[in-house]
Amino acid sequence: MRKVLAIFSFLLINQFNSCSHQERCSATYINPNQFNGNDTQRIQSAVDAAEGTTNKIFIPSVNDNGTDKWMLDSAILLPGNMTVILDNCTIQLSDQCRDNMFRSNNVGAGIANPEWTHHIKLVGIGDVILRGADNPRATGDGARTLIVHPDDAKGNWRVSYGSDAGKKGRKQTGDWRNIMILMAYVDGFTMRNIKIANSHGWAVSFERTRNADISDIRIDNPEEIIVNGKPVRVSNKDGINLRYGCKNFRIDHISGRTGDDFIALSSLDTGTDDHENGSLNSSMVTMRKWRGPEDDTEQVVITNVSCRTKYRGIAIRASDSASIHHVYINELMTREWDGFTNAILLGGRGYGKLSAPGKINNIFATNIMGDGHSLILIEAPIANCYFMNGIYSGNDEEIISYTIGKDKTQHVVAKNMIH
Repeated sequence: MRKVLAIFSFLLINQFNSCSHQERCSATYINPNQFNGNDTQRIQSAVDAAEGTTNKIFIPSVNDNGTDKWMLDSAILLPGNMTVILDNCTIQLSDQCRDNMFRSNNVGAGIANPEWTHHIKLVGIGDVILRGADNPRATGDGARTLIVHPDDAKGNWRVSYGSDAGKKGRKQTGDWRNIMILMAYVDGFTMRNIKIANSHGWAVSFERTRNADISDIRIDNPEEIIVNGKPVRVSNKDGINLRYGCKNFRIDHISGRTGDDFIALSSLDTGTDDHENGSLNSSMVTMRKWRGPEDDTEQVVITNVSCRTKYRGIAIRASDSASIHHVYINELMTREWDGFTNAILLGGRGYGKLSAPGKINNIFATNIMGDGHSLILIEAPIANCYFMNGIYSGNDEEIISYTIGKDKTQHVVAKNMIH
């Protein structure tokens, strides 16, 4: 019986692999070429048709409109139990888009009481590229004011490019819509084999998400992009962000470059104007407020990361009573990119109240390599942290540097750290 099942499975796999892209996306496999409308409408129609039936769609490399890419004017909203197979395709945000590329459908503007959803997958086959707009309407986080020309900043670094700058009736600051992929209140998420280029803010962000597996992601997110032949500044070009309440994550084999932190774990309560769900005055689609242990970030495994970044390879920041704990990091290689690079940051200043003693705890990092400033920067009273096997090739004297007194930390151990 086992032999018969094995032969049957082998025949099915061979049949799938021998199919052309068009054959893979026949009636058996729901895909946007089967629907009418613009690219956004067709992809969303495919998702809607698959919900509760196949629960899976394929986005092929060839668009029936005669192009080799898919252009989105607004976010594709993904329900639970949905798998999106990206088959050698390129998807790009249009110059008219001021939204995410993919977002879980349980959150968004005005959704005050989001409910949990489950099991969403974004899986790439072959060469998959998700790209920001050529001339984005808005970029940066909720604290950035939009500008068109760099001279408009007048010494204010809290700015970011956007073609909406100065236009009447258009919001003049960034927000969570500038994140390319945004998942919140999702239990069970998978993403693998995808390249992300020139997102309008963070490439991928998770809020209050659990049981996630992210692997084989390439990120190309420079802080400066070319618009109409001229360089413009785009702020907050992080790679992967975990916000409040992210638990049980595996992040593996991530590479590329970013104009901001490459991977950031953040629980930061910095204001009162974004303490509600669905606010457009925030960098988060869910409330930016710690409500207790349910909003702690924990049980995160990060392995095989190679990056060039302007700031930190992995940044772990918490404010006040919010906690980030039990994080395991193995095989992290960073290179400086004209900035203030550390391989690992623990703490972070300027984001509300300093993290309370011991709230950042049980961070274990091994096999770390980096240049730039010190290999590890500690800015909060962390506890029970262990660092082993580090190679630092920068010019600072200290491999591990502190902006607080070492006596404020508890049980921080470093072994086999080489300059």
